[in-house]
Amino acid sequence: MRNLDDPITDFSHRAVDVDGVVKTVYVAGSGPAVVLMPEMPGISPDVLRLARWVRDAGFTVHVPSLFGVDGAYPTADGGMEIAKRACVSAEFRAFAGGGTSPVTAWLRGLARLAHKECGGPGVGAIGLCFTGNFALTMTLEPAVIAPVVNHPSLPLDDPAGLEISDEDARAVRDRIARDGLKVLAYRFENDRWCTGQRFAAYQALLGDAFDGRVLPDSAGNTNPPPFAREVVGTPHSVVTAHLVDAQGHPTVQARDEILAFLKDRLH
Repeated sequence: MRNLDDPITDFSHRAVDVDGVVKTVYVAGSGPAVVLMPEMPGISPDVLRLARWVRDAGFTVHVPSLFGVDGAYPTADGGMEIAKRACVSAEFRAFAGGGTSPVTAWLRGLARLAHKECGGPGVGAIGLCFTGNFALTMTLEPAVIAPVVNHPSLPLDDPAGLEISDEDARAVRDRIARDGLKVLAYRFENDRWCTGQRFAAYQALLGDAFDGRVLPDSAGNTNPPPFAREVVGTPHSVVTAHLVDAQGHPTVQARDEILAFLKDRLH
């Protein structure tokens, strides 16, 4: 069944306007808001499976459409074309020296609107792969209090780089220290897209506020969708494409830790 697209019929489809820029956002559930951003090459069935787990844990999950075909099964050729377009898009900063991706300003606006609508102490933000670091940058919005950075892959050409400007990095560090926030993060041990060097850079920036957790490569799903298998090439997507949905499995434990982190901070 993994080669079937997801019709996303159990989510409401909303056109959300932030400062004149309109994007589609899929929304489901009730309770405090969590913004779950897609991974490359888009809102895949695996991303939607995670969104439903977040929804069922007692949150209003918001999944913004940022690239790709919503609900589509991620093929290798189609995914490569989407990745190429994203890398040259003005909304993203895929390479070293580019600073903060402009789309994060829109995402902060989404978090602000979601908090106003859903209430609670604040908003959770979950980034994945291409959007991994966006969850950290979103903490520049005061409503965001539970950031989860999963296998952040940007910048693509600097294993030790962080997809954030120096000015924003200082502001994020100060905000996290001032409000006592924690940043939860995951990667596989030998992931070539999210290296140990990158986690070390996060640690240097955030100190003890950064909780980076590393899973062995052997825990990754050995039969992921074609894009993950043929293009990504290494265990990478801890709680989506490379998750093994079996009780007690390390990737499922990671998912449960993320849900517990959100509950602790948002409920």
